[in-house]
Amino acid sequence: MTHSPSPLVIDGISKRYGDLTALDGMSFTVHPGEIYGFVGSNGAGKSTTMRIALGVISADSGEVRLGGRPLTESSRRRIGYMPEERGLYPKERVGAQLTYLARLHGVDKRPATSRTSELLEQLGLSDRANDQLESLSLGNQQRVQLAAALVHDPDVLVLDEPFSGLDPVAVNVMSDMLVERAGAGVPVLFSSHQLDLVQRLCHRVGIVAAGRMRAEGTVDELRDTGEDTYEVHVDASGDWWGDLSGVRRVGGDGTVSLFTVDPGSPTTDQDILRTALGAGPVHHFTRRRPDLSDLFQEVVKP
Repeated sequence: MTHSPSPLVIDGISKRYGDLTALDGMSFTVHPGEIYGFVGSNGAGKSTTMRIALGVISADSGEVRLGGRPLTESSRRRIGYMPEERGLYPKERVGAQLTYLARLHGVDKRPATSRTSELLEQLGLSDRANDQLESLSLGNQQRVQLAAALVHDPDVLVLDEPFSGLDPVAVNVMSDMLVERAGAGVPVLFSSHQLDLVQRLCHRVGIVAAGRMRAEGTVDELRDTGEDTYEVHVDASGDWWGDLSGVRRVGGDGTVSLFTVDPGSPTTDQDILRTALGAGPVHHFTRRRPDLSDLFQEVVKP
């Protein structure tokens, strides 16, 4: 099913618990067909933001909108939610409870049953439909939890740590499902501590700390804000790079050195390479762009 484009807008929401500020003017938008990675340390405000979007808790100020309108009890039913604290019934049969959850979201019995079968097949669980949930491995239980978020064919997906505890095969299955949903026009918001997955899957990323959005953009935009590192392996002694403006050695061992270049310095990678070649044989030279985990550490540090 192709979904009508409806952005999920988090607009200036704040939440306090006594003296603790959980959220302080949190704002971002997840566009139709976009996978948005929501990352931050424990206690940064990710789960609180998601729970407010779902109406589980209320904000002190600010607003959550879907398609330009404030979320209501009715429109929240069009959100597929996967909580960090998994909440299915362990002693109920897998297929029956998925169909039941679809019916709770207003899906008629026949399409609810059909959708359940379709999802279990996609997730490789067709043969477990009549099994109790607790008889499944933890990874397969996680797949069922994703199916529960998808079974009513939601207009928005909100997933809190969906990849936690999954083996690599299950990670790939879940990743493919999220990409498929985004391809159908669904805004997908998920939080994760697995930054390699966020970097691989997400169109845009928001990095939060202490209840505030600290950095936001595409992965490439965020990586462009960090320092490149140059790794050089050259048979030379002494500070052969010493005459290069703004070049700092930040690591290395023996004839292998790691360098950064100060912002605004006229020195280029070619300048570093030419100087290294003038000092001795160069066995290796590479430019490393910062990855998302490097940027995350830089953004959230006190």
